[in-house]
Amino acid sequence: MNLDYHPLGDTGIQLVFGTEISEETNQKIRMFAEELSNHPIDGVVEWVPAYTTLTIYYIPNKISYRLLQEKLEAINEQQHEREAASASLVYIIPTYYGDEDSDLSFVAESNRMSEAEVVNVHANKDYLIYMMGFVPGFPYLGGMPEEIATPRRVDPRAEILPGSVGIAGSQTGIYPLESPGGWQIIGRTPVKLYDPSSEEPILLESGHYLRFVSISKEEYTEIESAINRGEYVVQTEEKKVG
Repeated sequence: MNLDYHPLGDTGIQLVFGTEISEETNQKIRMFAEELSNHPIDGVVEWVPAYTTLTIYYIPNKISYRLLQEKLEAINEQQHEREAASASLVYIIPTYYGDEDSDLSFVAESNRMSEAEVVNVHANKDYLIYMMGFVPGFPYLGGMPEEIATPRRVDPRAEILPGSVGIAGSQTGIYPLESPGGWQIIGRTPVKLYDPSSEEPILLESGHYLRFVSISKEEYTEIESAINRGEYVVQTEEKKVG
């Protein structure tokens, strides 16, 4: 595949896989990242996937920009021999939709739907996690149906609780931390997307998928209690892609 290589400061190189945000482009980025993980390059310390790019950070006194680019070009040449990246995971995220403080009714009214219809459209769909960012653990999800797209709030909230599930335009996502925000909040999950005390503090990973599953308020409370006791593990399913 044709890639563009751009220096990013004096410790980074950015690989541009195209200009179109798509699952195909994401798959190519994920395949490349898997190769870096399976065959580490001495001097490379980190790589960050995004919608259409993969940024690689390195230590200049261990590997030069030119030598790193040559090694990356060699990886790129090998990619056509691979049919697809390894199977993706689908993270199952239990979500309680709607409460007295949510914007679910506004989203429903804006789209001339009932609240139940909004939930049915939003839940039980596999959303691709294109990248992570904004705050630790925040997933940028693709694939939300346009029929429930809703503009951001005119008056952003000063405080949004961790686990809040929201809609902003044609995007949907989950707030992993307490923070201000202008998304329309339609539900909340008890699952912790970011836990600094955990061995792996960030739950989700780009290139995989996320599925919201509607639960009752009672189920929310039960799962939240199980999480606090350390007895709950987020369910995943394998998903073949490509």
